[in-house]
Amino acid sequence: MRGLGKTRRKVRVGLWAAAFGAVALAAALPAQAAPGAAGGPGEARGPAQEHQGSAHGHHGAHWALKKTGTDARFRGLAAVGRSTAWVAGTKGTVLRTADGGANWRDVSPPGASNVEFRDIEAYDAHRAVALSIGEGEASRIYRTADGGKTWTESFRNADPKAFYDCMTFFDRRHGLAMSDPVDGKYRILSTVDGGRSWKVLPNKGMPAAQEGEASFAASGQCLVSSGPRDVWLATGGAAHARVLHSADRGLTWSAAEAPVPAGDPARGVFALAFRERGHAGRAVEGLAVGGDYRPDQASPDAAALSRDGGRTWTTAAHPPPAYRSGVVWLPGTRATALAVGPTGTDVTTDGGRSWRTVDTGSYDTVDCAGPGGRGCWAAGEKGRVARLETDGTR
Repeated sequence: MRGLGKTRRKVRVGLWAAAFGAVALAAALPAQAAPGAAGGPGEARGPAQEHQGSAHGHHGAHWALKKTGTDARFRGLAAVGRSTAWVAGTKGTVLRTADGGANWRDVSPPGASNVEFRDIEAYDAHRAVALSIGEGEASRIYRTADGGKTWTESFRNADPKAFYDCMTFFDRRHGLAMSDPVDGKYRILSTVDGGRSWKVLPNKGMPAAQEGEASFAASGQCLVSSGPRDVWLATGGAAHARVLHSADRGLTWSAAEAPVPAGDPARGVFALAFRERGHAGRAVEGLAVGGDYRPDQASPDAAALSRDGGRTWTTAAHPPPAYRSGVVWLPGTRATALAVGPTGTDVTTDGGRSWRTVDTGSYDTVDCAGPGGRGCWAAGEKGRVARLETDGTR
């Protein structure tokens, strides 16, 4: 989105235990002061908060910061597992760890220092696809198959009216990327060969965009998929925030209003998370978070949930206290998810109906791989990357 750019409370937390399913943990994690004046996504902020979670003898689950050696802002994050993760961000920076964050290798694509990476998707420690954002040729897609030793630029946007925000993959071959509306409709880019080549899909099945509608390249989660064919797109900036759904890999779409703050270019749904529950005919559960990214504006009702694959949405009864830019279901849990933003991390253990703040460190995006939160990572400003850990684990 082109226009993209304090809470102080004490929190008694035993709910981090839910992040590890059957592992019973009880922790008292005191909140710290949120970072100073915060701008919109892509803008500079105050000094990064160095909350380590496990400091001062605290016990339980916590974010443990990992030194990355850079001040890049990471809005692109791909969790492969507990040991392996990729991050992508400002100044064309891409880093990869294969040892749980103890060491990070700079695998930035050569000649890309002038681009802004906002999304990265990775299959393993070797194969990854990264998306840079911006008007015209600033929107590009890069692909590596050797852990970032070499990269191929597989797409460069030639349409000055297009601005790509996010991408998602259904499997190792099939994926989509999306642009803000061009000529009144969202534009969808498709790959069937793991990101080696891309083509623009026809827009006949895409509903018309609202006036001023666009998406937020804030966390790589404005376009998400679940299963082999279903994909969802989050919108904002218009009179109503919406979630668009396709069940045929982006050929046809339906739209549903989401009850989160809207009616301003700074407001809308910033991130989505979906997952399947049950067997054939199963429910597809969805979470939406967002709000108003401006730090001087309140974000009431900044989270919503769906139990029917995004056809209808309900406002969270107890939403996060402020704008949130990233959200993820914890694999292997029944109803637990995490949401992150500049002023903190929130956890839900009831499928998104109620959220509780468990950390006040600044993060822009969150991703999990592996059961029970064992491979959960978060990333954000000033080179901040953290892994979810319990005392005694490394």
